[in-house]
Amino acid sequence: MSDYRPLVFAHRGGGDALPEHTLGAYLRALDEGADGLECDVRLTRDGHLVCVHDSKLDRTSNGRGRVSTKTLAELDTLDFGSWHPGYPADEEPLPDLTRLLTLDRLLETVRGHGRDVRLLIETKHPSRYGAEVERKLVETLHRHCLADPKPDDPVHVTVMSFAALALRRIRALAPAIPTVYLLEILPPGAGRGRLPFGARIAGPGISLVRSRPGLLPAIKAAGHRAYVWTVNDEADLKLLLGYQVDGVITDRPRFVLDHLSHM
Repeated sequence: MSDYRPLVFAHRGGGDALPEHTLGAYLRALDEGADGLECDVRLTRDGHLVCVHDSKLDRTSNGRGRVSTKTLAELDTLDFGSWHPGYPADEEPLPDLTRLLTLDRLLETVRGHGRDVRLLIETKHPSRYGAEVERKLVETLHRHCLADPKPDDPVHVTVMSFAALALRRIRALAPAIPTVYLLEILPPGAGRGRLPFGARIAGPGISLVRSRPGLLPAIKAAGHRAYVWTVNDEADLKLLLGYQVDGVITDRPRFVLDHLSHM
């Protein structure tokens, strides 16, 4: 009987149940037993890395404008959570569910959680700050002693991007950090399992996997691992388990974990 089981990553903290990229969402995912967490990072005007997916503030906060044009202090005044259907009704603002989350705070939380945690960090591009995003990320990881992975360290960081150039920057600045090449469409060579220099993990979207049934076998045959996003229903999960993918990135970590427990 196979002992195969993929890693389960909470996408943006598991944004189905609680507001995405909030500390409360990440803590819930860890308490539920997720193997890892996924976050997106953007640079503020004054050079801080914050956990926000969209370039604009409109969808996930009560603010307006671009994240990159705001200072950390300006962003810290906004409500990033009460818009979400999972936010408790008739509650005063709950800081862990409404406050902007910085990468520093997330790293401190993961460090202090007391168990092994894998953290996937996606750098968002295009960005007005270009290579500064990766430079600041590596600087931050060095500050938290996470840029040079050690086997006995409970926190393991992997950097992801849709931009091959961003992954090359990470490779140059911190060659020991694993990287994931994210795929939404199929670039030349990827259908045969080829990844950009330095990337050893492919990160295809579930829609690409469905439309290209030969993709995951080609990635595996080339000796690469595969983390697939964003997997939220049973049919897609069963499809990926058939391919024996290495990681499942999901908005519903509890759902995926429950399903895996009955395998």
